[in-house]
Amino acid sequence: MTASRILSWTPAAIVFDCDGTLMDTERHWQDARDLVLDGYGFAPAPGFAERAKGLHYTECGTLMAVESGRPDLAEDMTSQLLTEFRTLVAEEPMTMPGARELVHDVRRFAPLAVASNCPAEVVESCLDTAGLLECFDHIVVPDDTIRPKPHPDVYLTAARLCGVDPADTLAVEDSHCGVQAAVGAGMRVLGAGSWPSPETVALVDLWVRALDNPEVRLWACDRVPSQATGNVPAP
Repeated sequence: MTASRILSWTPAAIVFDCDGTLMDTERHWQDARDLVLDGYGFAPAPGFAERAKGLHYTECGTLMAVESGRPDLAEDMTSQLLTEFRTLVAEEPMTMPGARELVHDVRRFAPLAVASNCPAEVVESCLDTAGLLECFDHIVVPDDTIRPKPHPDVYLTAARLCGVDPADTLAVEDSHCGVQAAVGAGMRVLGAGSWPSPETVALVDLWVRALDNPEVRLWACDRVPSQATGNVPAP
């Protein structure tokens, strides 16, 4: 789908990622990873930040331990990683540029959900602090039956809870891991953030530098509830 066609489409529901998409927390994860590794006397391997981006925090803790040559520390590193992250987020919660405005614009015409790899209490706390929690009908995170991204489970569950077909749903993401999950669920994807790898670009329908992109804001403001059919207009 071309950018012009996705921006003339009205999704039946919209599912947002949280870290790095709604909330400016990716830097907190980065700092938390560095603090944990430094505490053990390790330094991140080249390219580690990109490999870790978007992973469930338990997978990230395991990756940190394995790449440090101490897989036996995976449980301890995972626990410390989450503790450090929560501390950093509590000190400085911030939304991504345009996220707050876009959420308020699109909630007029579509049910909204969040699909995140973070623990539910972390997602809810971040969104509540930002004044966005009440905008979302559902918060979906991994559990014993819902696998984390890049598996499609969180997105499939979000669409089901919203009562819509995944094919009629727009996912908003910032990481390759998350994009893989949304595409695997059969959703169309709006990506936002610094320009990604060619592999990620090939998967998304549209990529913008930030959610305050003028075309995206105009698209959101032009939608009205009666348009929410999930169909793509003929070109």
